[in-house]
Amino acid sequence: MTHSPYTLYYAPDNASLIIRLVLEEMGLPYKTQLVDRRICEQRSPEYLALNPAGSIPCLVTPQGVISETAAILLWLADTHQNMAPSTAVTERGAFLKWLFYTSNTFHANLRINFYPSKFADGELAQNSIRQQIRREIHTSLTLLDQVASEGPSWLGAPQVSVLDYYLACCLRWCGLYPADDHHWFTLANYPHLAAIAERLETRPATHAAIMAEGLGSKPFTAPQMCNPPEGSAT
Repeated sequence: MTHSPYTLYYAPDNASLIIRLVLEEMGLPYKTQLVDRRICEQRSPEYLALNPAGSIPCLVTPQGVISETAAILLWLADTHQNMAPSTAVTERGAFLKWLFYTSNTFHANLRINFYPSKFADGELAQNSIRQQIRREIHTSLTLLDQVASEGPSWLGAPQVSVLDYYLACCLRWCGLYPADDHHWFTLANYPHLAAIAERLETRPATHAAIMAEGLGSKPFTAPQMCNPPEGSAT
């Protein structure tokens, strides 16, 4: 039996999907542990002992527990010297800038768009904040599409990066959520990001994630609600 140094605490089609894809792409052995959101298991004492923030994912490693998506991605990339520029190359700074822009700005704004009730009270206020945040999201997408068009080695290049998968998952969620109003987003408006997403759909890592989480045949470019073998996305 292959030793699995990592345990990924996940929920289907949550941010843990990004980590699963990267673990698969790197060919690393890992185990998964479902965090059942239907019973708010992310707020259980057992899970909070691992990740006091109660967010998904967290990754148990031989060096301890890591949470926060970008932190896990960077730790995996540096530990295994794979899927990101090393500290010795000049592109490292630009890669870090856009990795953390994706995490701190783009992904964070997606959460506001998807869950406005967490940020404002009342339907009018929630609709207002949603319209404002969508303008910010489209600005982020335009910026990231421009970066991809410039052909850096860490975005849309033949050697897949952790940022490629991060952005592909965010594009997936843009096309799915909110479930009652997902027509605010058109992938074709961002052709360079769309090309990255389409290419990743052919990767064995993506096929493994499709099977594990019931993502559908084109999870990034023509997403459909997940139908996982176990657990729930919400």
